[in-house]
Amino acid sequence: MPLDADDHRLDTAYAAAPGRYSDVSYRRAGHSGVLLPSISLGLWQNFGRNRPADRQREIVLHAFDRGITQFDLANNYGPPYGAAEKTFGGILARDLAPYRDELFIATKAGYDMWPGPYGDGGSRKYLFRSLEQSLTRMGTDYVDVFYSHRRDPETPLEETAQALADIVRSGKALYAGISNYSAEDTAAMADLLAGQSVKLLLHQPRYSLFARHPEGALFDTLLERGIGSAVFSPLAQGLLTGKYLSGEVPAGSRAADSWYLDGSALTDDYLTRIRGIKEVADRAGLSIPALAVAWVLRHPAVTSAIIGASRPEQIDEAIGASTAVLDDAVLAALEGLGAESGAGLF
Repeated sequence: MPLDADDHRLDTAYAAAPGRYSDVSYRRAGHSGVLLPSISLGLWQNFGRNRPADRQREIVLHAFDRGITQFDLANNYGPPYGAAEKTFGGILARDLAPYRDELFIATKAGYDMWPGPYGDGGSRKYLFRSLEQSLTRMGTDYVDVFYSHRRDPETPLEETAQALADIVRSGKALYAGISNYSAEDTAAMADLLAGQSVKLLLHQPRYSLFARHPEGALFDTLLERGIGSAVFSPLAQGLLTGKYLSGEVPAGSRAADSWYLDGSALTDDYLTRIRGIKEVADRAGLSIPALAVAWVLRHPAVTSAIIGASRPEQIDEAIGASTAVLDDAVLAALEGLGAESGAGLF
């Protein structure tokens, strides 16, 4: 029998907003029974030990109060590795435990996590042990979806598929997902899992105006196979926030603090494109990030856009953007400003 959150509020200082499901729209993940919020919160950045714990808690709880139910993690999100899962686990234990059945928690394994030959890739050993460690860090006995974070060319796809299927059957993950897989490998994984009577629920590709490679073969495969997508980096790791219009790197910005994005990304070509996107956004009555999120969500293959946030206001802006409808003139103007030939770095 589900726990009643009202019976547990003496154990926590937090009580979720009563109207939390009125702000965000929900979309069905492919041909499944799962509805996901159009905006999800990713903990890739801003949830390691290098950020204040009270601000991290504020962001997570604000997201849930606005109806964001999907929280996206991976084993090595930090810094250091594992820190984001520990941060989220602390918030779950302190505040969100009474609402666990309202949450859709995702984690992943596939990239470097611990030393030696078993701490990386797509082997059964790595995927099972990584998930066990993730569950311990988060203090939960299951996740809602567990992803193979990348296609490991050194591991047979059949082994990775078998591990995902067995993990789902174990109850330690309710659904299986993949991330950063090609269209061909996505179709193959879907077939292998189906042979085990397990559905491939979600694919998680990078997708933004500056990274359009999922369009075409991958998105076509997802639509044909009834697989949902939770796309990451819709703001191109911060390039589509408007912070860099001057060509300078502001203190405290992603390019100033992140190992993943630095000032070298601010090429003349990208700056010209960003300034052009701002002109389109101004005509549409939107900010650059709002336009970028709305553009990603316009695609029928996209179930949810995973955003990062360092302030609660960024969550509010993304939620507002999720209902924006871009007309044909706006879409046409953006065609010449995004990535060319379907490629992109961010």
